[in-house]
Amino acid sequence: MIPDLTRAVGVPRLAGISYPMGRPLGRPHDSDGQRAVLRATLELLASASGPDTYIELPFNWHESPAQARNASKDLPPPPIVELLRKKPWLLANLYSGRIPHEP
Repeated sequence: MIPDLTRAVGVPRLAGISYPMGRPLGRPHDSDGQRAVLRATLELLASASGPDTYIELPFNWHESPAQARNASKDLPPPPIVELLRKKPWLLANLYSGRIPHEP
C-alpha cells in the first residue's frame, strides 16, 4: 500500500521493502543487513531507466509484526527522540531541514 501511495505523488525512483513500519533498513544493530538494504537501494539510483522506476527489494522480514514492535522495546531511544521529548518545538525545525545540534 505505501509504495502505491508514494508512486501516486510522482517520485522519480522508489525502492519498496516488505519490512515493518519504522524498520526501513532492518533490525536494530544488524549492520550487515542494513548495509545490504542500503546498497540495494543505492543500486536503484544507478540502474533506474527513468522516472517512475519501482523495484521491490529482495529482503524478507522473518518475524510477526508484534515481534518486530517488541524487538527494540528495551533499547534506549535514539538521541533525537530524547531531544524532542525535552524540546518538542524543535520538530518544526526538522521538517524545515534545520537540524538542531545539542552539545
